[in-house]
Amino acid sequence: MTEVEIGLAGLGILFGLIALRVPIGVALIAVSFGGLWWMMGWRIAWGALATMPYSFAANWVLSSVPMFLLLGFVCYHTNLTRGMFHAAKVWTSALPGGLAIAAIFGSAGFAAVSGSSIACSAAMGKIAVPEMMRQKYDPELATGTVAVAGTIGALIPPSIILILYGVIAQESISGLFLGGIAAGIMSAIGYVLVVLIRVKLNPALAPAYQGAEPLSVRLEALKDTWPILLVMIGIFGGLFGGVFTPTEAGAIGAFLACLVALLRGDLTWGRFRLAAQETMVTTAALIVIAVGATLLTRFLTLSGAGDYLSESIISISASPTLLLLGIVMVYLILGMFLEPIGAMLLTLPIMLPIVDDAGWSALWFGVILCKLLEIGMITPPIGMNVFVIKGVVGDLVTTSQIFRGVFWFLIMDLFVLGLLSAFPDLILYLPNLAG
Repeated sequence: MTEVEIGLAGLGILFGLIALRVPIGVALIAVSFGGLWWMMGWRIAWGALATMPYSFAANWVLSSVPMFLLLGFVCYHTNLTRGMFHAAKVWTSALPGGLAIAAIFGSAGFAAVSGSSIACSAAMGKIAVPEMMRQKYDPELATGTVAVAGTIGALIPPSIILILYGVIAQESISGLFLGGIAAGIMSAIGYVLVVLIRVKLNPALAPAYQGAEPLSVRLEALKDTWPILLVMIGIFGGLFGGVFTPTEAGAIGAFLACLVALLRGDLTWGRFRLAAQETMVTTAALIVIAVGATLLTRFLTLSGAGDYLSESIISISASPTLLLLGIVMVYLILGMFLEPIGAMLLTLPIMLPIVDDAGWSALWFGVILCKLLEIGMITPPIGMNVFVIKGVVGDLVTTSQIFRGVFWFLIMDLFVLGLLSAFPDLILYLPNLAG
């Protein structure tokens, strides 16, 4: 059996283990270790297992991951986002489906400090869905809007997915953040258009909208946004002003969130401990999966299977458009069954050589990949954001109702994805401008 065949057999076993619901991190490490042992003996396999986890986890940039997670969890548990939603609600009161649109803008605001679509959906679900249900919004529209708005959390910086992608692909984190801004804004605008069009076509989906609130009321509502705005200004002002690095930005943001919550009287020891515990558990899970992906990259490289797959796929799809469509289909299918970070780390060892051979920008592909992974967060049968919202609403709305509410937004997601793919400068303009 040749080394390439061993590598391909390892991939087959890996997908078999995942199909059997073996945790992705465990499956990645087991297959990579077993493959290296088979090809090169137990000494090299044990050597890789002993050194590579430390080599990966010791990457200084990765220290930003737990800090950004802590920032998001602190904001979530201390309700720092409530004022953002209230202000958005007041300013969108004159629009059809104003509360749904407010939930989208509120999610975009929380996305700028959380970096997690799940945290974004959970936070806005607690605030926006009960309010919309009280106002007699259609349950499918209310829950579908919040579920899909949460996906903005992984696009607008800081984004945990983009940080991990940058570490593995060796791309600039700041550049990826800048590229994600355009994708996040376009997604938010697209979701607002879906709400406006649906409510215009079917007014029964939302209560009759009132006139605009007086200017004094709208300005007063802006005062409630200061906690999130202060954290956002602190992070992005320092980050893009060159005061500190993306790695340091997470720590600064977490400190500012704790300080603001403490000043407001919302940060208790119990809430901070809960945020810290969730941060540690999530970070540990991410690191295990990422270490497994790093070992898989070494296994595929040494076996030659990575290059073999890359060259085979490139030769089959002579057209860059067809190649990209194939990659899109792969991630849409994976998104139905795997959580986003696991799907990304599982496939990057194969996809990155394809991106390089195709001559595409790795930065552009990173943002496209992030958008694809977030579409997976709302597609059945897994749809993690859908189940987050289901956990918030309980028995008031069925899971199938939430998926039906998400359907119209999925169409807009695919349209936005098409625009970002057809016009790469939409993503690359800001990173190129910043040099």
